[in-house]
Amino acid sequence: MDYQAELAPNIQANVSAALLEDLRLLSRKRHGGQAAQFQALDYTAQLIPRDQQGSATIITRQNAVLCGQPWFDACFKTLDPACIITWHAKEGDAVSANQVLCEVSGKARAMLSAERAALNFLQTLSATATATQKYVELVAGTQAKILDTRKTLPGMRVAQKYAVKTGGGHNQRAGLFDGILIKENHIMAAGGIGPVLAEAQRIAPQGMSIQIEVETIAQLSEALEAGAKLILLDNFDLHAMRAAVKLTAGRAELEASGGINPDSVRAIAETGVDRISIGALTKDIQAVDLSMRFKMSAAW
Repeated sequence: MDYQAELAPNIQANVSAALLEDLRLLSRKRHGGQAAQFQALDYTAQLIPRDQQGSATIITRQNAVLCGQPWFDACFKTLDPACIITWHAKEGDAVSANQVLCEVSGKARAMLSAERAALNFLQTLSATATATQKYVELVAGTQAKILDTRKTLPGMRVAQKYAVKTGGGHNQRAGLFDGILIKENHIMAAGGIGPVLAEAQRIAPQGMSIQIEVETIAQLSEALEAGAKLILLDNFDLHAMRAAVKLTAGRAELEASGGINPDSVRAIAETGVDRISIGALTKDIQAVDLSMRFKMSAAW
């Protein structure tokens, strides 16, 4: 997946959807030749004078890997294009509890309207990056790579896969459109491992990955004989994984999946598998604890 091409439109789509949830009426207005602006419906913010300026600091309450700056910035810039955001840590940095991450200054109403959406993105994506880095560190020194899955939050797939990379992990296919993963039901419907692999190789565009899931050593042997080059070992125990690595002998890449957690990942990596995919990186995360400290400044 070309993340450089995909990121910008996804950031804008994510931010627009998040602000629409909070502000309900999010329409563009044009004034002469000026750039389009958003009209936000935030009754609470209207308690503050229209021209009141404000500033805020964003602080982390826990150690984390910082991720999500482009989404955070876009939330504030959408509602106040003239706001100033100064970061004191870079994307992907390890940050410590009570560290100031950034400062924001601009229109007080816009800042308070954008606060929740901006923090939601930063907390969520930092959580994914932080979880990923933990797994990457746990398998350090082995050949195993930590990979994500399609088990992402709705509408946040590109963002969360970006966060996995920020945390030092690797991405699998972005969706059903850019990779083939043959599972049990596909094998059954297509008439077996050999026929389904042959058909996958026939229909796949050049360069597209073709992966097949196996549940037993016998199925692994059959997949290897059929020419499989990327094989998912579904819920294999450690003994079976070692046997799979020995049988494969480098003829295909092996990926472990299913029930993997921080306590088990090191032993799995030491079996010699090439890849370990973990759905929990994107679906079982706990948001990083951040806070925004706001203060008023002189009105224009």
